[in-house]
Amino acid sequence: FFPVCIPRANRRVCAVMSGLIRQLRPLARVVASRRYSSVQAAANSSYTQSVQQYPATQVTTLPNGLRVATEQTPHKTATIGLYIDAGSRFEDASNNGTAHFLEHMAFKGTAKRSQHQLELEVEDLGAHLNAYTSREHTVYYAKCFSKDAEKAVDILADILQNSTFSANQVETERSVILREMQDVNNQPAEVVFDHLHATAFQGTPLGRTILGPEENIRSITRDHLKAFVQQHYTAPRIVLAAAGGVNHDDLVRMATARFSGLAQGDASPPAAPCPFTGSEVRVRDDSLPEAHIALAVEGAGWDHPDYYPLMVLSMIVGNWDRATGGGQNLGSKLARSVSNNHLAHSYMSFNTSYSDTGLWGAYAVCDRNTIEDFVYELQQEWMHLCTGVSEGEVSRARNKLRASLLFSLDGTTQVCDAIGSQMLNVGRRIHPAELEARIASIDVSSVKDVANRYIYDKCLAVAAVGPIEQLTDYNRMRSGMLWLRV
Repeated sequence: FFPVCIPRANRRVCAVMSGLIRQLRPLARVVASRRYSSVQAAANSSYTQSVQQYPATQVTTLPNGLRVATEQTPHKTATIGLYIDAGSRFEDASNNGTAHFLEHMAFKGTAKRSQHQLELEVEDLGAHLNAYTSREHTVYYAKCFSKDAEKAVDILADILQNSTFSANQVETERSVILREMQDVNNQPAEVVFDHLHATAFQGTPLGRTILGPEENIRSITRDHLKAFVQQHYTAPRIVLAAAGGVNHDDLVRMATARFSGLAQGDASPPAAPCPFTGSEVRVRDDSLPEAHIALAVEGAGWDHPDYYPLMVLSMIVGNWDRATGGGQNLGSKLARSVSNNHLAHSYMSFNTSYSDTGLWGAYAVCDRNTIEDFVYELQQEWMHLCTGVSEGEVSRARNKLRASLLFSLDGTTQVCDAIGSQMLNVGRRIHPAELEARIASIDVSSVKDVANRYIYDKCLAVAAVGPIEQLTDYNRMRSGMLWLRV
């Protein structure tokens, strides 16, 4: 620029200045690099400090075995939940669907409160009352103002111990659940994952659906519900968890006053083993616009040392939806290939864990003409994880996993759910600092090792629904789970 801006007579000065600038450029780069490094170090230090300073979880076990776990924060609200180690896995073929039926009956009235009184009391508090059922757990929780914590605990205790299960309400909820089943059956994603469990864990409790078969829903009675509660809703199987503006000692006092009548013994037999079976389920329906497919190998349980490396593997595979775009700029190799070659409408990787087993794989929505190409690219990516994953990919996946775990700490409801679930799954609350240490210890070598033990030359479970004529033959997919090494 100087020759343009400075007269000819001063070109010598210009040349000297240009030379000086060339000499200063490396120094400028060093300064910028050091400044970036110092900023990065400060950010890392701030992140580490914030994780280490996260409040510890206080845990107290009552004489009857019920556990009370809390994390107190300055919030003006609190989430309080009852986490019960009783889901559809603890049912048999004759009563499958009972745990979910109980969830529906929870808010239909107790010996102390009619349904109308219960709903009016919750509404007057400005609180939120809800429940959900999974294959291993049942949860009832309330979100309320901190000052109303004792009232929320009283409502939860009443629901758990004094629900009436009136015949009229049972019949009403039976119709509601049957309509819910129709809605679920119209959602291909839900259907595919139910089929995936049914084939992967065939002949075991994990292979059954949470809602249960229609014939069970039509035959479940008040006696079935009371028998399930009596057998499984015992104090050692329950965690009272809370997060937000709630004092631990106060919650222990509330729990002692309201849950001391729960049975101390555990009448439930231990969960039956659910072995994984490589197999497939194909439900061809050419009337559907897209094919829904899921492929999975056996994963690890919640408390297994390989749980977090498998999470990193899942983050490397990534996910993509054509509504989000990205194309060539995406971090995942599979996402770039799917986007650039129009192989799917969307896909996601998943790592679903249970107490002693799990499913690790991917789910995709494809056009009928691209199914085979997508399956090929997916298996190529899985083999890449076993043989050639890079440090950059692992580092990016670690950061994504860190972010997803920290995002789960936003809000009292998410934290309460994490406390209750971890207390049931691993017997304790895992502090974020420990999670960070586990994630930081995952490197390329450990990722390859876990990938080779869980993916390489392992049998697949496959479930597909829709126009799936072009879905790859199972034996060919099985042969795609290895590369010939020389």
